[in-house]
Amino acid sequence: MLVQDAQREVRTVFIGGFWGQLVSSVIWLVSAALGSWVTPRAAIIQIVASGFFIFPAVQLLLRLSGRPTYLTRGNPFGALGMQIAFTLPPSMLLLVPVTEFRLNLFYPALMILLGAHYLPFTFSYGMRMFIPLSAILIFSGVGIAHYFPGSFSAGGWICGLVLFVFAWLGRATVQREARGQA
Repeated sequence: MLVQDAQREVRTVFIGGFWGQLVSSVIWLVSAALGSWVTPRAAIIQIVASGFFIFPAVQLLLRLSGRPTYLTRGNPFGALGMQIAFTLPPSMLLLVPVTEFRLNLFYPALMILLGAHYLPFTFSYGMRMFIPLSAILIFSGVGIAHYFPGSFSAGGWICGLVLFVFAWLGRATVQREARGQA
């Protein structure tokens, strides 16, 4: 399988990352709401626990929409996707000392980790939109940490909104590509 064919299949099956980013967006926004109106502890527990259900939720939503849920057996990006997915949980261990140092750094630090996590999607999806998504998350995380250190939830709200916008951008890109091939 050629790289561009494998990338096209990833884009098509996962709709340019639409469901994954939409589910992630909801998780971030719910967590931000908990951080704003309940407690930071509730927000942190929710986002960490919910993160483990992103892929199963994406699979369910793909199935409910009548779309394929997996890549074909010969697509090498299936294994790469799994490796990319499993880089985030171990790197989240860095959040423990960061939040012990300053609780309000939780979301900015997680935004930086998530931005780094999205960068390899540029290659696996063959979509350059993941470069600005990664950059926005990383630089927003750094900016919030430096310029809004008194806010616990600002990063959660911003990240949730950025993911929501990019979910729709990815979907539109894949739909445009499909219309061009028809």
